[in-house]
Amino acid sequence: MSTHIEVLLKRVDASETTLSLRKDLLDACLQTAQSEPGLFTLSAPTGAGKTLAMLAFALKHAKLKGLRRIIMVIPYLSIIEQTVSDYRSIFNDAFGDEYILEDHSLSDSGDKEGKEGGADDQGEHGARRRALAENWDAPLIVTTSVKFFESLFTNKPGRARKLHRIAQSVILFDEAQTLPSKLAIPTLAALSHLASSRYKCTVVFATATQPAFTHLDREVEKLGGAGWKPREIAPPALELFERARRVKVAWSKPDERLSWDELARRLEELPQSLCVVNARKSAQALSKEFSIKDRNDVFHLSTYMCPAHRKKVLDEVRARLKSGAPVRLVSTQCVEAGVDLDFPVVYRAFAPLESITQAAGRCNRNGLLSVGDVFVFYPEEDGYPKGYEQAVDITKILLKEIEEDSLDVDITSPELFNRYYRKLYDIARTHENQEIGDALDARSFVEVAKEYRLIKNNTVNALVPYDPAAFKSMRDEVEAKGISASWIRRARKHTINIYHNELDSRFVPIPVMARGRGGEESGWFYLGDETCYDLKLGLAESSGAHFG
Repeated sequence: MSTHIEVLLKRVDASETTLSLRKDLLDACLQTAQSEPGLFTLSAPTGAGKTLAMLAFALKHAKLKGLRRIIMVIPYLSIIEQTVSDYRSIFNDAFGDEYILEDHSLSDSGDKEGKEGGADDQGEHGARRRALAENWDAPLIVTTSVKFFESLFTNKPGRARKLHRIAQSVILFDEAQTLPSKLAIPTLAALSHLASSRYKCTVVFATATQPAFTHLDREVEKLGGAGWKPREIAPPALELFERARRVKVAWSKPDERLSWDELARRLEELPQSLCVVNARKSAQALSKEFSIKDRNDVFHLSTYMCPAHRKKVLDEVRARLKSGAPVRLVSTQCVEAGVDLDFPVVYRAFAPLESITQAAGRCNRNGLLSVGDVFVFYPEEDGYPKGYEQAVDITKILLKEIEEDSLDVDITSPELFNRYYRKLYDIARTHENQEIGDALDARSFVEVAKEYRLIKNNTVNALVPYDPAAFKSMRDEVEAKGISASWIRRARKHTINIYHNELDSRFVPIPVMARGRGGEESGWFYLGDETCYDLKLGLAESSGAHFG
């Protein structure tokens, strides 16, 4: 398996420096895998091959220490597909397709409490997949942060059924910086308990922008755990971040605002460029500036596009990057984590420091240029997703302090991120969710489950007409027969996640049973007005739309 992982790490054209960095990280993971179970961090720059390297760590560590399974926790649905594809290419031939279990809102595993599963799922294979999902009874689980953490804090028996399977596991967290700061302390305390001698888990937090969770050690310890004192897998002597400096960053002043028209003009002057903005409506506005000029080398990416749509865009963008053809990509922050792109120039609307660094990780990612260019700018009109404001303010304060000290801003520096996250958590603790602390003290499982929400405003699944023929077929089928696992399996690539408050008259609820036979709603919808889905931009913004 290690040989296969090494091959995957080398499959993308990269400089000798980058390939050497990836090999050193892989070797460090294999070496540290001999350590005793416990808490670990894996801090490595973007493009260093963290996702595969930590899998190699987990495989060897589980074998040496007698652990039962590996659980890969990923923050975004948008990056699960690539990870699972890589993992299946490693394991399926040798072990079959039941070696890896996907458990998330768009998987076909079924969820009784989520009312998924239906009349045509009575076959042996379907029943087997549902049993595996309900109990997490597979060697390798790939799930989302929402599924994993809310299962830890749930009061519902169906979701809690899998908890005993977590014991004696290697739990890998990709893009660990995405954990909400207001939930950090109870979350770390739960993971610290799992890493105790009672549950014998190993927990790994991997990211290029490692949060300063050790700053919260005492608060974590107060909740009854052993605190938060992880061991770093990649030794400082490797100097991974120093070796991975591949970009230079230019910072605009807050009063230097760019209109969408001016930004489009600048991007047009660059043969290949990526521009990341903070809101879907901003990405659509900028993309429309190019549409006016009827350009066919400009692409758009956001979570308002279904997985099949995003995949087609990314495949075309990668092909153009590889061939040297002109390509401009306008995207929301969905491109920042886990998406393997390598542009010579990146523009990033001002955002929290970790988002700026993640966007910069799509610039000169494979080190084929002597240096890539990153421009941080302030758009004339933009919005921040909910929860961004504090992190944006801290980023501004930190940059001002660095400027006053006449120092250069090294956005890859672990020391810089330690300083940034310490400030962020100090502020977050003044706004901490006291209700969950009280619920934990009172051992009120109902209140704990109510208060522990990674996404306060839950999302629903909506089938969209990216492929009109497939959309019509699936819509007619679900109206006639109701929800089923086989339908979900086909629909998942044509589905977007939207917030409850985005639902309007355009969306038609899908029943569990066939239309007209009664029964509960399934939590799934389809887009009733097909004209609201654009083949370039995805779902059209509504007046009540949410940022993201």
